[in-house]
Amino acid sequence: MTSFDIGARLDGKLGRTGIIHTPHGDIPTPAFIPVGTKATVKAVLPESMRSLGANALLANAYHLYLQPGPEIVDEAGGLSKFMNWDGPTYTDSGGFQVLSLGAGYKKVLSQEFSGKTTAPVSQPQLKNRAKVDEDGVVFRSHLDGSKHRFNPEVSMRIQHQLGADIMFAFDELTSLVHPYDYQVTSLERTRRWAERCLSAHAKLTEERADKPHQQLFGVLQGAQYEDLRRKAARDLGSMEIDGTTFDGFGIGGALEKENLGTIVGWVCEELPEDKARHLLGISEPDDFFTAIENGADTFDCVNPSRVARNAAIYMPTGRVNITRAEFKRDFRPLDDNCTCYTCTHYSRAYLHHLFKAKEMLSATLATIHNEHFTVQLVANIRKSIEEGYYEDFKTETLGRFYGN
Repeated sequence: MTSFDIGARLDGKLGRTGIIHTPHGDIPTPAFIPVGTKATVKAVLPESMRSLGANALLANAYHLYLQPGPEIVDEAGGLSKFMNWDGPTYTDSGGFQVLSLGAGYKKVLSQEFSGKTTAPVSQPQLKNRAKVDEDGVVFRSHLDGSKHRFNPEVSMRIQHQLGADIMFAFDELTSLVHPYDYQVTSLERTRRWAERCLSAHAKLTEERADKPHQQLFGVLQGAQYEDLRRKAARDLGSMEIDGTTFDGFGIGGALEKENLGTIVGWVCEELPEDKARHLLGISEPDDFFTAIENGADTFDCVNPSRVARNAAIYMPTGRVNITRAEFKRDFRPLDDNCTCYTCTHYSRAYLHHLFKAKEMLSATLATIHNEHFTVQLVANIRKSIEEGYYEDFKTETLGRFYGN
């Protein structure tokens, strides 16, 4: 059985539906994959994630490496069993975190990933980030400042121990402020690391033959340069090491919102059609439509849960802050047509009260709703493609959400 089957196609575009097959179940695509960074979606039970419609969850290799340690998860029977989640799981490689969080103790983001500068980063400034060399990356834990090294072999070992159904190759993340010549150098390093990931993956799969099979996705960088993005897609799309190829691909790296569809289109035109494509870090409604039209199959992002904890609620008519005074005596559900647990049991006034009172339940109920909204939006896009009313659905959904 292949790991990905294509279903319906979107007329005149690269978009399609499909099914990703894993040992822990199938993932119908397009699909949104909620993020449970430390083997938990913050404030929500794994059982609640299943009831709101999630088919898979994504955890973070960097964070689980630091705490509790991948050997603990392995001893527990793998990520799904450890977190009592009965569906498929993803883990990212840790590449983003070691470069963006790896500047030092309690640093939130390295300068070039903070979004606070648009100027090109010079070589001296690059020294302030985690240290990248041909072997891998040396970084300091954001928890206690201890020094660590990640490289392709280490990332593969960690992710095999975590036992996710879908893993990502270790890559070097660049930002929009890195100059073109550095992007070229970095992309070639990521290509060499991808070869090492495939080789390590093949060996670990053989060594751990008693474990459920894990798929490995290659990660495509190249910022906003067409030549680099297409080269990355061709290189990784055709890569084969020791008889092993990538099972799918992650579209990563820096890009501006207005260029998202163009960049996704570039790489999907080059990639093998029979492999799934995951777009990292996307969750806004208009971005889903744009990315799906251009060939992306799955998505992940922390945003639905992150903004929920700050009282921002996704509604069909846009995002609102539930702490606004108008909701104090509003006893309607967050959304009259929403079937999530929050909307079928609680009122806007109650959530308003919980946030004002700084009660922990506020984060739980708001996150359930936001994750349900996001998961169901992408599921409904899938349905609209299958049943042939995609364009009408897109026009109606985006018109309501953005008020156009």
